[in-house]
Amino acid sequence: MTPARPIRTAALAALPALAALHAAPVVSTFGPLRNRVMPRLAGRGRPDHVALTFDDGPDPASTPRFLRLLADRGLHATFFLLGGQAERAPGLVREIAAAGHEIGVHGRLHRPLLIRGPRATYDDLARARDLVTDLTGRRPRLFRPPYGVMSTAAHLAARRLGLTPVLWTCWGEDWTARATPQSVYATVTADLDGGGTILLHDSDCTSAPGAWRSALGALPRILDTCEQLGFTVGPLREHGWLGSGSYLS
Repeated sequence: MTPARPIRTAALAALPALAALHAAPVVSTFGPLRNRVMPRLAGRGRPDHVALTFDDGPDPASTPRFLRLLADRGLHATFFLLGGQAERAPGLVREIAAAGHEIGVHGRLHRPLLIRGPRATYDDLARARDLVTDLTGRRPRLFRPPYGVMSTAAHLAARRLGLTPVLWTCWGEDWTARATPQSVYATVTADLDGGGTILLHDSDCTSAPGAWRSALGALPRILDTCEQLGFTVGPLREHGWLGSGSYLS
C-alpha cells in the first residue's frame, strides 16, 4: 500500500462523521423540540409580547403594502431581507429602515445551507450583512437561515459576522398556492402565545405567485387577536429576547 492510500482511506472513512457534524443543527428545524429546548433560537421573549417577523423581502410589488398596514397600526416589525432582493430594490430597504423597522438578514440567496460549504456559507451571509449595512448605515445583528435550516457552518459564520440566528415559534404556511387569509390566520393562532415569534412572508420570490396576499389579508385579524389576548406586538429588539449566549434557555 502506498503512503497516500492510508491517508485517503482514513479521509473517506471520516466523511460520514463530518457530514453528520455539518447537519447536526438540523434538529432545530423540528418546531416543537426547538420551542421546548432551544427557546432563544426559537425567538422566545417576554410573555406579554409577540415578535412579528417577515422573510424574503424586499419586494416592490408587496412589501410597501405591509409597510402601510403596519404604519396604520402604529407598529414595527423585523424584516429578514434577502441580499439578492435588496440589490434590486435598495430604496425599499432604506424605506423599511426609515420607517423604524428592524432589519435582519436571510442570506443573499435563498438556498439550503446544508448543501453549502463553510466558505460559500460565510460569503453568502457576509455579502447580505454588508449590503444592508451600506444601505441603512446600521449593521444588522440578526440572521434567519433559508427554510429555517441551520448547519454547523452557518452557526460558525454567523458568530464570526456578529449575527445571531433566530427562527420562530409559529408561522402561517403562507407560501403555498392554496393558502388563504383564513388558513394563515388559523395556522398562526394555533400556536400563538405570549413570548412567541410569528413568521410571515412579505414577498413571493420563493413562494407561489401572489402568495403574499394571504399573509397580508390575515395580518389585521392576527394583530386584533394579539390585542384581545393582551399581547403587544413589535420587533425582536423589543421582545425581551436574549440574542446571545446559549440557545438552551
